[in-house]
Amino acid sequence: MIIDEILKRYPDLKLKLLQAKIDKKPYDFVKQNLMGSMIITLVLLFVIISFLEAFSVKLNIIAIIIAGIAFFLLTFTVLMDSPEVAIKKQEHEIAREIIFAGRFLIIEAKSGVPLYNSMVNVAKNFKVIGKYFKELVDKVNMGTSIEEAIGETIETTPSNNFRKILWQILNSLKTGADIASSLDGVVQQITKEQMIEIREYGKKLNPLAMFYMMIAVITPTLGITLMIVIATFLGIKVSMTVLLVTAITLGIIQLLFLNIIRSSRPAVEF
Repeated sequence: MIIDEILKRYPDLKLKLLQAKIDKKPYDFVKQNLMGSMIITLVLLFVIISFLEAFSVKLNIIAIIIAGIAFFLLTFTVLMDSPEVAIKKQEHEIAREIIFAGRFLIIEAKSGVPLYNSMVNVAKNFKVIGKYFKELVDKVNMGTSIEEAIGETIETTPSNNFRKILWQILNSLKTGADIASSLDGVVQQITKEQMIEIREYGKKLNPLAMFYMMIAVITPTLGITLMIVIATFLGIKVSMTVLLVTAITLGIIQLLFLNIIRSSRPAVEF
């Protein structure tokens, strides 16, 4: 079947769905995306055809079919990539809490609090990472050993740094090493990595701000002023449509720049 062939092209889809916290089987996920893509494509084609007919534009069946296929493939690709988007979002959210949660575990371990109780406390005190520890604690309460529960969480977590912390806890449990000392080294390493990310972001921000001022502020302002002056001397009328299109274009450019700046910002909080 078509779905089976698609699944062959996404061999790691099951793991990505687990990491993205999407409670669906790969087969059902692909089936849902195929149906969703079909519906969205039909709606888009209906809107486009209605728009063209309203302006008495002659319809080209071949062009409509090609556009429909293109819309369908694009929509299906975007929907299939939705787990990646969810994983990236969760990874950023975990990054905001990872250092605080790591330090919290270190303090708990140095205070002599049992590991199980420490995990329960993390689940109560941290919004994002707490969900993973709550799942871990629930597995232990259902009879799974702490080692097995941590191992399963390592496989499903989307964050490499969180995976490092869990690995250190698991290794300490297996070897009998001091958890606090092991975690302290990992947390310090993660802190240094995040500091490097902040410095790199600062270096990127200056040229981005300069390009933003040049392309989205200075050039449009001077360009529109010159356009109006030249149009006045030549007696050319600048219609409201031209001004609206220009304003919308500038707005889109500014939104793109703001999105680039926002997306490049490291998910770090101190």
